[in-house]
Amino acid sequence: MHVVLAGGGSAGHIEPALNFADVLRESDPTVGITALGTERGLDTMLVPRRGYDLALIPPVPMPRKPSPQMVSLPVRVAKAVSAAARVLDEKKADVLVGFGGYVALPAYLAARRRHVPIVVHEANPLPGLANRVGAGFTQYVAVTVPGTRLPHAEVTGVPLRRAILDLDRAASRAEARRGFGLDADRPTLLVFGGSQGARSVNAAIRSAAADLAAAGVQVLHITGPNNTVEVDLPEGSPPYVLQSFVDRMDLAYAAADMALCRSGMMTCAELTAVGLPAAYVPLPIGNGEQRRNAAPIEAEGGGLIVDDGDLDAAWLREQLLPVLLDAGRLATMSKAAATLGRRDAGERLRDLVMRAVRERGQREGAA
Repeated sequence: MHVVLAGGGSAGHIEPALNFADVLRESDPTVGITALGTERGLDTMLVPRRGYDLALIPPVPMPRKPSPQMVSLPVRVAKAVSAAARVLDEKKADVLVGFGGYVALPAYLAARRRHVPIVVHEANPLPGLANRVGAGFTQYVAVTVPGTRLPHAEVTGVPLRRAILDLDRAASRAEARRGFGLDADRPTLLVFGGSQGARSVNAAIRSAAADLAAAGVQVLHITGPNNTVEVDLPEGSPPYVLQSFVDRMDLAYAAADMALCRSGMMTCAELTAVGLPAAYVPLPIGNGEQRRNAAPIEAEGGGLIVDDGDLDAAWLREQLLPVLLDAGRLATMSKAAATLGRRDAGERLRDLVMRAVRERGQREGAA
């Protein structure tokens, strides 16, 4: 069997696609897997690093408002669809699995033209244009959040990395803290803002560093590769560890008692899967999907939500610090967060994909 994945462009689309590829490969090492991508996105870095075949097609970002690019849009879409169709033909694709983004739309159109079964995975509560179109071509639609408005939607969750699924935070805590240069027994706050960091989160935690240190809290702060943060604490203060990037986020989760972070869908899915409570700071731009991602976690008691504009030293001192210092409350929040984690999402999506392939074969046999 050969599976073509369409989720290129941003890490939010590529990561679940590659996590799902891992599930397929674990189930059947002989399965062929090709990821569609473009030269403009992160595909050329992330896909080969994970060991998967990458096929490039022309990028077709959709203009968000009228512009001169609208005139050439039909021609650019047609070229991308033709390129995606060639990949489907060359790989003799049995199924296309799309994860949204601007690579997915031409892939859906190409698969429909070639009569290749389509499976759509939507990670966010508000579906994007590509997946809204793709869901109209198929009855095999997987979603992460109940109530996502797509036809034929089945709740599977979002596929996660094996390192996250296998993580036992309690068993790994001592090793993780040692590895990051943290003390073994202090309350520990993990701060990060997604793969690129978040300046407002960085600024707020820096302004509260002295308050946290005075309360005995140590911090593992992942600033993002393009951000510089300086923290000057008195000698003898609890550790304040600055890292621009961490490629073993599973160990960062193991080291922490609580996180302060954005609320992208992958972040929410990973933190609930490992049962790590968090204070979520939704991105203040866009369509509000980050608040929607975190809202069920807050409602269940597994986290807090603070608006980006309200995040400052006072909020951290008055709202976050009391939680960090209350071991009983942290334990309760951890259990609540874990009730929302979906650890079998990859297997559920795999079953849906296999059903699409099997039922296509049955239809062709009947014909």
